[in-house]
Amino acid sequence: MSRTTRIERYRNIGIMAHIDAGKTTLTERILFFTGRIHAMGEVHDGATEMDWMPQEKQRGITITSAATTASWKPMRGPFAGTAHRINILDTPGHVDFTIEVERSLRVLDGAVAVFDASQGVEPQSETVWHQADRHGVPRIAFLNKMDKVGADFAMCVRSIQQRLDANPVPVQLPIGAGPEFRGLVDLPRMRALFFDEETGVPTEGEIPAELLAEAEALRLRLIEACAEVDGTVMRKYVEGRLADLTEEELERALRMGTLQRRLVPVLCGAAFKNKGVQMLLDGIVNYLPAPSDLPAVEGETPDTRVRVTRPANAEEPLCAIVFKLMHDKAVGSIVFLRVYSGTLRTGMAVLNTRQQRRERVGRLMFMHANKREEVDEVHAGDICAALNLKGVRTGDTLCAPEAPVVLESLHCPEPVIQLAIEARSRADQQKMEDGLARLASEDPSLHVEVDPETGQRLLSGMGELHLEIIVDRLRTEYGVEARVGQPKVAWRETLLQKVRQEYRHVRQTGGPGQYAHVVLEVAPAPRGSGLVFVDDTHGGVIPKELVPAIEKGVAGAMQRGVLAGYPMVDVEVHLVDGSTHVRDSTPQAFTMAGSLAFQEAARRAGVQLLEPVMDVEVTTPEEFLGEVLGDLSARRGRVRGMEGTGTVRRVSALVPMAHLFGYVTSLRGRTQGRATATLRLASYEPVPDALRDSLLAAAHQ
Repeated sequence: MSRTTRIERYRNIGIMAHIDAGKTTLTERILFFTGRIHAMGEVHDGATEMDWMPQEKQRGITITSAATTASWKPMRGPFAGTAHRINILDTPGHVDFTIEVERSLRVLDGAVAVFDASQGVEPQSETVWHQADRHGVPRIAFLNKMDKVGADFAMCVRSIQQRLDANPVPVQLPIGAGPEFRGLVDLPRMRALFFDEETGVPTEGEIPAELLAEAEALRLRLIEACAEVDGTVMRKYVEGRLADLTEEELERALRMGTLQRRLVPVLCGAAFKNKGVQMLLDGIVNYLPAPSDLPAVEGETPDTRVRVTRPANAEEPLCAIVFKLMHDKAVGSIVFLRVYSGTLRTGMAVLNTRQQRRERVGRLMFMHANKREEVDEVHAGDICAALNLKGVRTGDTLCAPEAPVVLESLHCPEPVIQLAIEARSRADQQKMEDGLARLASEDPSLHVEVDPETGQRLLSGMGELHLEIIVDRLRTEYGVEARVGQPKVAWRETLLQKVRQEYRHVRQTGGPGQYAHVVLEVAPAPRGSGLVFVDDTHGGVIPKELVPAIEKGVAGAMQRGVLAGYPMVDVEVHLVDGSTHVRDSTPQAFTMAGSLAFQEAARRAGVQLLEPVMDVEVTTPEEFLGEVLGDLSARRGRVRGMEGTGTVRRVSALVPMAHLFGYVTSLRGRTQGRATATLRLASYEPVPDALRDSLLAAAHQ
């Protein structure tokens, strides 16, 4: 098999969804039906292949994305009978571990969005869907749990259309729902598939008479969607020759529309009962892209910042991105890579363009959860792991030294809560620091810093569960018993207006002096942009090699804050002018000048405090609706809307994080354990004046 052919038979996909939609169960069935495993474990037994961490087995949730590889020959469609390699990342559904979804989507070519057929689009479904939008990832939808009481295929399709602003196109129609779910209609072929109740193996038959009209209506909708993306289908549709449309033409159009992200094929099944999994595997191969179907990855040359591309071809220069780190006691640090172009071999020298440092690759392997399969080389399109790469961080680009390139790094969400942690004994102190350093290198959404006043270690993360897992991993993996404080809100600071600031840093102490002169224009930036630093100098007034030192100084000043000591966010800094001294201008001098210039600019511009505001969605029986609304109001919540079916109501509200500690436990107590809630970061908003005054008073005590 040639390398070109080989890469066309790759599918790099992620399984993504809201918590409890059945992602891990579905992945387990995929591994079983592809022959990757020979016995299926269950989430409730803590026996699945992909949830291998003790914390995952204990809680029955996915915490870290797990990688695996399977092979599948589609039973139908344009690739029928041809073996395809499917690289799979099973991602978490809990919002506290959203960084795992973020970094997975950064390196994947396609995704399967799994929905609970009785719930439709849930809050984390929206979050991961919009993450996939941001990365331009084509996807298909799988409506899982069709055997569950309350499963509603039509409701789910409407939910995807309305809440996700997507174009869902059913390619299947379920035969029955809830306990009566027994098969599905394949709409492109207009044939029925009936599942064996014991094995889930499908048998083909005629469409039940009572479903024929609905199936014909959905097939017409499918044809209309295909006509919008394919000229052949459009021509036959306009000419009224619908009977002449072949399965191959519809499948080709569905694939084209999926790759262009103009439609989302919708499939259905019940993974726990093994129903519909083989058809989903066919859909993954038939509709989702190979690496060669996508545009060449874009990056920049590290020195000149010229845009360059790297096509998905094993003969091109090597280009790969580090998207995950994992520490293993047996082999040390495992670096997960997505190879975009070229070939990577054991013993090969590569360049880390962030550090401008050469590394030599040790062992290469394909991962199956926490198991390893060693190989001698990997190629464009592969997702693999490597050993013996020192100093590598998540988001780094590894490339051929003779063809350097820097790929866009990972977007990391801002943490929303913080807690203090300290070792219970002096003997554990160093172990705790080493453990936290390793956990922070694995998890970019975990921030570890030292309180300059108390000397305590401060952990900042995405939620209470996130930090709880970190403390538990310290205990189980590093043997550290730690004391932790009460969680606190991760407040932030930002600027109020634009200012121009000039600063000269001059120090003369008898030996070599320090001289740095900078002129900065500092302004507020859009929410979520962090620090945007732009070099707008001309004529070499500041040498290019000194500019990173200025940015480093600005970033350090932002981390320390100006008003109350909280980190600053969403700031745009333009370096517009400056000057140097032939002997006394050093990187250290310009780092200091950048820091002090920014601090002075921030004081003049004015600083406001920001608080994290969470998007809270509560699903509650109607009898408790008043209690839920009253409680949200008492927490400074702003109700955005309500919807529901039958006696169940879904309430959406914006609530400051400061009032949400312990909310889920409190909600269960108020509703006899019958209501559930999900929380995710919506935005950072200005703190009300009364709260601002108390925070400033506490900060200056």
